[in-house]
Order: sequence, then C-alpha cells, then structure tokens
Amino acid sequence: MGSSIESHLKKKLEDLDEAGLLRKLTLPKSGGPDPETAQFSSNDYLGLAHAPFLQEAAIAAIEKYGTGAGASRLLRGTLPPHEELEAAISLWKRAEASLVFTSGYAAALGTISAAVGKNDVVLLDKLCHASLIDGARLSGALIRVFPHNNMRKLGALLEWASHTRPDARVLVLTESVFSMDGDCSPLAEIVQLKEKYGAWLMLDEAHAVGVIGEQGRGLAHALNLSGRIEIQLGTLSKALGGCGGYVCGSKPLIDWLVNKSRSFVYSTAPSPASAAVSLAAIQWLSSNQASERRANLWKNIKHFGSLIGSLRKMHIEPESAIIPIRANSTETANHWSSCLQEQGIFVPAIRYPTVAKGTERLRVTLSSNHSQQQITRLCDALAQLSALLPTA
Repeated sequence: MGSSIESHLKKKLEDLDEAGLLRKLTLPKSGGPDPETAQFSSNDYLGLAHAPFLQEAAIAAIEKYGTGAGASRLLRGTLPPHEELEAAISLWKRAEASLVFTSGYAAALGTISAAVGKNDVVLLDKLCHASLIDGARLSGALIRVFPHNNMRKLGALLEWASHTRPDARVLVLTESVFSMDGDCSPLAEIVQLKEKYGAWLMLDEAHAVGVIGEQGRGLAHALNLSGRIEIQLGTLSKALGGCGGYVCGSKPLIDWLVNKSRSFVYSTAPSPASAAVSLAAIQWLSSNQASERRANLWKNIKHFGSLIGSLRKMHIEPESAIIPIRANSTETANHWSSCLQEQGIFVPAIRYPTVAKGTERLRVTLSSNHSQQQITRLCDALAQLSALLPTA
C-alpha cells in the first residue's frame, strides 16, 4: 500500500520549503493593520478597507437583514442590497445589466465556462490571471495562448480560428492591468482585431477599477470602448474595499449567467453586509473625496516611479499602482523581501508558479494612503540592494 496522506503531503511540503516556495499564512502582531510596518502589498488602492462610512454601511445592513443571505440567489437568497448593488454597477459601468458573485475568481470561473463550451475556442494572453485560465479550462473549449500583449500573434490566432473552426464561438480573454506586471493591455487594438474576426472579448478590469478612468470606471471607459466589449469582469475587493466580484454586459448575457453559471447558481448569496459595503463604495466613487484619493494615488505612483527610475538609471513611467522589481530568482526575491521586512517594510516576494521561473520579483503596490515619506523610505531601502537590482 502507498504512504498515508499525512506522510505524502509532509514530503511534498518539505520539497516546497527546500525550493523556497512554501507559502504560509501570517498575521500582523496586532491582529490587524500593523502601524509599525509600511505595507506595500495590499490591493486596497484607495484606502477604503477601513473607511468608517463602509463600516457603517455594513452595520446597518446586518441590523436590517442579518449576517447571512441564507441561500443561493435563486433560492430566495436575493435581498434588496444585492439588487441595489447590481443596479449601481450597471449605472456606474454604463452597462445594460450586471451580476454579483461571491468573489472575482468565482465570477471568472462561472462566466467563461457558461459563455463557451467544448466546440468553441478561447484565446488568452499568456499573463492572464489564474482565474481566467481556470475558467477557460473548465469550459472545455480549445485553448490557445498568445504571448503577452502580442497583437501580431493574436491576429494570427483569430485568423486561424476563422478558417479552421468557422462555426465556433471565439472568446478573447485579457486584462486591463496585469496583476503581476502592472502594465496595461493594448485594448484598442484588441477590440479592433476581435471585431474584424467576429470574436467576443472578455476584459478583466480587476486592477483598473477605482484607479483608471473617470470615477474609476476602468480602462475600457477611459478609452471609450465599453460599448464594444461583450463581457466586463471586475472586483469589489480591491480598490472598493469590500468583497466579491461582478460581471456586466448585455441583459441576455446576465440572464444566461443566472441560469448557467455554476459558481453563481450553486453558491450562497453574498452577505447583505458585503453587498451594502460595495454599494456604498460605488456610490462614493462619484464624490470629490474619491477624486482626491485617486489623484493622490497617482501622485504616489509617479513619485515612486521617479525614485525607482533614478535608482535604476532609467525612465520608468508606471501604468498602474502595481510596480514589479525584478529579481529573476526565487532566492533573490525571498532575500530582498526578508531584508526589507527587517527594516519594517513589507513587500512580498512573487515566485513560481504565480510567475514564470526566472521572472521572480518583488511586487510593490501603492495606495492613496501611503505618504511620500513612506515611499521615499522604501526606495532608500531598495537602494541598499541596488548592486543586486537588474538594470532592465
């Protein structure tokens, strides 16, 4: 007989640890945000995760509706906060209809697998998030990957699909802002290509929501392309300070997902508090305070880009709040992260399989809550590692 599950998994964990790839859950000393540590790891881009007005929205929803929805959305788990949130998302994103999921991962998984099937084709960017990859795999569609932001290869794949599978639905998957590199997709070119070949486009706006475009509507809105994109995916758990994900598009799309998206149909509805928090955050995005926070975020992004560019003796103009510092090995990334943490600065080491081997890095994420002094402190600490920093 084989070994027990405990001994089998213990050996696997030891192998991960030896390779420097073991992941562990950690808790700040205080059990919450650690005031002694400068955090450059959070996706809370607008600093809303501890906003009093969102806490008040959660408390009011709990008092009125209780702590849980009690059932899936189709089994009487739909409550007024869910419908109000979806209406607000549709208005904000200028979409015909919207649907809220328990997480961005669930939204991606359930939408892709409902939109296409085994007779169809999915074309996805090599650096797409794991949720998009997993959704494509679950759909059973034929998957083809194009090199990151390579429009020549995407065009060739679209042409190939139109000739070899003329009856297939073709779905292109990409992101507004890529989560580990922080760069944007050439969205206008992608839209032109998919329209030329009659394909559909699903755009993940997770790291653009709240950060890019008027009222933080995302890259599609900033480029005036929203009406030409079939499916838009977003998150409520990053810049909006809450939890969950959403999909918006045409009413037939949303009606189809209500019927066929398994991660929606077979999940308990988001808690009323979660829906109320997201609703309050989206309504807040039209305020002057939101504009000020977004402006401060971009001020911080440019400040860090300028400082790190001087350090690396090159011009750096970040496209988002995510700026990677390439280490190119697991050992180096882990060492740099540990050195920074000893100085009270937390920047996570990103390693395989999140990124490809040889592209390991520190992933710096900036927030409107960061002070210029904290950012300067980070760059001063990185300067101590400057002999190890690659120049390109």
